[in-house]
Amino acid sequence: MRLPPVGLGTMGIENPGPITTALDVGYRHLDTARIYGNEAVVGDALPASDVPREDVTVATKLWIDALGEAEVTPTARESADLLGVETIDLLYVHRPRGEYDPAMTLPALDRLVESGLVDAVGLSNFEPADLDRAHDVLDVPIAAHQTELHPLFYRPELVERAREGGYPLVAYSPLSGGRVDEVDAVVDVAERHGTTPEAVAIAWATAKEPVVTVPKASSRAHLRANLAAADLTLDPADIAAIDAVERERELFPE
Repeated sequence: MRLPPVGLGTMGIENPGPITTALDVGYRHLDTARIYGNEAVVGDALPASDVPREDVTVATKLWIDALGEAEVTPTARESADLLGVETIDLLYVHRPRGEYDPAMTLPALDRLVESGLVDAVGLSNFEPADLDRAHDVLDVPIAAHQTELHPLFYRPELVERAREGGYPLVAYSPLSGGRVDEVDAVVDVAERHGTTPEAVAIAWATAKEPVVTVPKASSRAHLRANLAAADLTLDPADIAAIDAVERERELFPE
């Protein structure tokens, strides 16, 4: 699946205005989830924009209480209805927990693709062993893996898995939960380039092929700034300095 370097993370967005603005300024990838409780908000934003539906990748995720074989299909249908789409472009397993059973859940997702309700299947917050098992069970290709990734939490082995698997690694919370301006290495790089720590964090992530990002923003100015950050080119020394940050500050542990 080809995804733009910067998409919009919608967790916490409660009205369609910021999403419509995002589409108007150039976003073409919207990321939501059942657990966010705002699929209908995303659905309201899509027709409010002049951007053709077929130009936008709409992604959502099944929560851990809807991963049983009997729950996958009706939950996905409800998500499609809330989103106002005939086909969900990208449907993730949000976490391999709760009712998740790869032998039951993943074939149910294959059937959703066969039916046309879902175009592509993604995985989210999977460990390497979970990725291996999913790869063995799924008939359709893994279209994307979404995981937390930012200057304070970075797992290069997951980037390498995505590279080997030929799918994008979708980085959520790329701005470290709003704390990138507290990371000295990021601030130093931003000062050298005359830009913001937020721009540097996004540029650092997207420099790691095949990483793409889904930062959340609401104002037009922040939406534009995040989108433009992917055009910032960092020097190898800049990337190495951020790579060397002492990390393991996971914002969304299991």
